[in-house]
Parts: sequence; C-alpha cells; structure tokens
Amino acid sequence: MNSNVGGKATHEEMLLKHQQYLQRQKDGMAYRMKKLAALQVEITKKNNAVKEKIRKKYEDMKRVLDEDLRITLTQLDTEYEAMEKLLEDRIEDCYHLTQELDQEMFNIGANVKTQEIDIQNAETEKRISDTLKRTDPDMIQMDEFKNEQLLSLTINLLLFIRSQVPVTKKLFQTYAADVVLDGDTAHPKLIISPKGDSATYTDTWQNVPETPSRFDTTLNVVSREGFSEGRQYWEVDVSGKTYWELGLTYPSIPRKGRDEDSWLGRGKESWCVEYFNGDYTAWHGGVQHELTLLAGKQFTRIGVYCSFPGGLVCFLGADTMTPLYCFCTGTFTDTLHQALCPGHDNEGTNWKSIKICDASRSAPVL
Repeated sequence: MNSNVGGKATHEEMLLKHQQYLQRQKDGMAYRMKKLAALQVEITKKNNAVKEKIRKKYEDMKRVLDEDLRITLTQLDTEYEAMEKLLEDRIEDCYHLTQELDQEMFNIGANVKTQEIDIQNAETEKRISDTLKRTDPDMIQMDEFKNEQLLSLTINLLLFIRSQVPVTKKLFQTYAADVVLDGDTAHPKLIISPKGDSATYTDTWQNVPETPSRFDTTLNVVSREGFSEGRQYWEVDVSGKTYWELGLTYPSIPRKGRDEDSWLGRGKESWCVEYFNGDYTAWHGGVQHELTLLAGKQFTRIGVYCSFPGGLVCFLGADTMTPLYCFCTGTFTDTLHQALCPGHDNEGTNWKSIKICDASRSAPVL
C-alpha cells in the first residue's frame, strides 16, 4: 500500500511539474506576443515616420517648383505687359495721326489759303514720316531667343527630374547584381546562352551531362553565384511571353523527380511570381496569392529586389516600378540564388527567351 501511495505521489508530482512547465511556456508565449506586438507598434511608427519625412520632402520639392513656376510666369507676364503697353501706344499714335489727317482733309475742303496748305503739307509729311517710323511693326519684336532659352532650361529640368525618378528605381539600381545563369542547373529542355544571360524553351531534349544540381522535371535554372548578405536587384526582359516564373531560391530546392517543391515558390526553399496568360500569382511555401489587381497588365521588364538583412523579397513591374508583391521572411537561413523558369511553349505562344537585363542601366520609366 505504501508503494501505491508513493507511486501516486510520484505521478502527481510529474503531473504538477508538467503543468508548471506548460504554465511557463504559456507565460513565455504571452511575453513573446507582448514583445512582437511592441515590435509591431515600433515598426509601424518608424514606417509612418519615414513616409511622413519623404512626403514632406516631396511637398518641399513641389513648393520649390511652384514658386519657380510663379516667378518664371510673372517675368513673362511683366515682359508681355510692357510689350502690350508699347503696342497700345503705337496704335494710339496711329489713331491720333488718322484724326489729324481727317482734320486736314476737312480744312482743304473748306478752301484754306494755298500758303497755309503748303506749310501744313510739310508739317503733315513730317508727322506722317515720324509716325510711320515709330510704329513700324518690324521695329517691335519679342526677345524670342531669350524665351527659347527659358523653354530649353525648363525642358532640361524636366529631363533631369525624369532621370531621377522613380526614386525607388534610382535606389534599386545601386544594388544591381550581375546575374549569370548556371547551365549545369538548367532543365535539358532549356537552352542557356553562352553568356548565361538568357534561357529559351525548346521541345528538343538537349544532350547535356547529368549533374546533381540539374533540374530534370521542372523547367528551372538558377544563377551561378549566390549571395548571403547585403542587397541585390535584378531585372529580366519578359516581353512577348505568355508564361514565366521568376524568383529566388535556396540551394536546397529539390532538383529531381516530380516533387512539387521543385517548382518555384511551391516549397519553403523558394519565392516567386508566376505569369500565365495575363494572370499574376505570387508563391511561397505552396501558398498562392492571386494578384487580381494586376490581371491583364503586361510589363516588358520584371524587377526583383532582395534585402538579405531585412528578409525581404519584392517583385516589381520595372517599366513603371509598379509593385507586384513583397514577401517578408524575417530572416533568411541560407544562401540565395536567382531562379527563373521561361515556361513551356504554351500552345505556340511562348517561344521567346527570357533575358537578364543590365539593371544598372535601365531605360527611363517616365
């Protein structure tokens, strides 16, 4: 009986310890939730603060441009008013002379003495000559050269502003990566260019060596070099294509067989945006996010920005720097490689190559 009592006590102690353990874990989770909530508030405040500072800078730029516009137009108006006053004066001179000529014509009709007429004729001819010289339209001209210079400066200012915006593009261009595709990873139905800057689908199975890193089911290829620090931005030309996938992956992505995780974004090892017949879908961990607001939109270039320290992957329509989708992982746990899939022929509509661009020299987007 003592043995039973002892056993019962031991069992109760174990239950108590386990209960205490669960309570500690619960308290720990509550503390963790509190810290995460505080972090959420802090991040929100920082994000709002940055947005407000940027908004104020844009408002400052607008005020500067508005003030410069006011000064420029005021100067033009002042010059115009002076020119208009001169023209009104000249028109008035012509009008007064016309009135005087009418009076003299009346006097002639009233049989004024011949000597007086001769004197008036000489005076009239001088007045007419002086007025004609003074009111000659060819002697009154706008300073068109100066105005053309002003317009040229305005155009140059516009071109400069366009060269600096969108600001996000100028920023991302500083992170431009030199991406080279690794032909040894490419599916045998992909043709990789000698420079490693494009991938093209073909119906023909290429005679390529079998390597552990080569995809044998999914039409993928990854970059030769990976990165595990800093920030990188790259762009690809997808013009004329009806199907493609683009993203980033860890080296551990499955390469062989029909494992669904070998598709970009279907496993936890990769992130991607897929385009198929006008529809965009973001993928990670097998979870799809249908980007319905982008349906029907076409971009010639797609940009991918990755902040390794920020655990961030962003996809953009690089033509206009239109945000497509962003993943935030918190922390990356392995080296990242750029990855892409040019897609199958899609019933004869998708034969064009997918080509890596020089993201540091992207064409102006405005």
